Amino acid sequence: MTDHVAGTGTGPVTDRAGRPLRALNPFDAMRGADAAPAGAAAPGRARGGFWSRRVVRVVGGALLPLLLLAVWHAVTAGGLVPPYQLPAPASVWDAALDLLARGQLQTHVAISVQRVLIGFVTGAAVGLVLGSLVGLSRAADVLLAPLLGAVRAVPSLAWVPLLILWLKIGEESKVTLIAIGAFFPVYTTVAAALRHVDPHLVEAGRAFGLRGVRLLQTVQLPAVLPSVLSGLRLALAQAWLFLVAAELIASSMGLGFLLNDSQNSGRVDRILLAIVLLALLGKLSDSLVALGERALLRRYA
Repeated sequence: MTDHVAGTGTGPVTDRAGRPLRALNPFDAMRGADAAPAGAAAPGRARGGFWSRRVVRVVGGALLPLLLLAVWHAVTAGGLVPPYQLPAPASVWDAALDLLARGQLQTHVAISVQRVLIGFVTGAAVGLVLGSLVGLSRAADVLLAPLLGAVRAVPSLAWVPLLILWLKIGEESKVTLIAIGAFFPVYTTVAAALRHVDPHLVEAGRAFGLRGVRLLQTVQLPAVLPSVLSGLRLALAQAWLFLVAAELIASSMGLGFLLNDSQNSGRVDRILLAIVLLALLGKLSDSLVALGERALLRRYA
């Protein structure tokens, strides 16, 4: 009895025992030359130690914030710091409940989240395109990289007057500033990663007839997927950082506005509330992207 041979019949490819053989990807041998066998743990992945347990990670991650909260309460309850400089945690909680009852807190949060998401998606998309262009084309590297490197050094607040002049004080100026912040981490990581893609992998793709955008989508971007995902996480963090500067542009709602308005009115409890909310929202969004990152790496890496 002879084996079925791929391309010579209509049946599946099998071994001599009649068991189907897995179809081979022409890039598997080159992309995963050093990969571990199926079912083995990846080299950089935790191997079931104590600190890798989910319960330990959750409890350990919450330990330091709870300790800081306890110290904060002890300092304010003991009168070591005057309330006008550092209100008690209960005062910050009461400020949150007051804004929530007025229907303002949820509006501030929703508007800020919307601005960050739109700016992040816009900036990351442009960063992916220009990063791919600079990383793959020597001409684009020579022409664009020096200019973009100089623009990257401009502080976020320096853009505010120009954006007000060009785009007025509407949503466009705020989202554009956030997009600028999200652009550079993606652009930088993608461009740098694509410059170091294994040339043998690229040649293998070209040997199979892949060119241009198809080569980028099929071979090059999957090869730099971990770097792209890291750049996206950095871009999301940068978007939250640029949010406060963006909401200084004549905003009437948002967490950045809440910070600025609370400073003008001397409401330190609301200032701390805005800072805590920015920290929680930033961590939550980063955790969601991290979940997507792990799923993508399990599937494609």
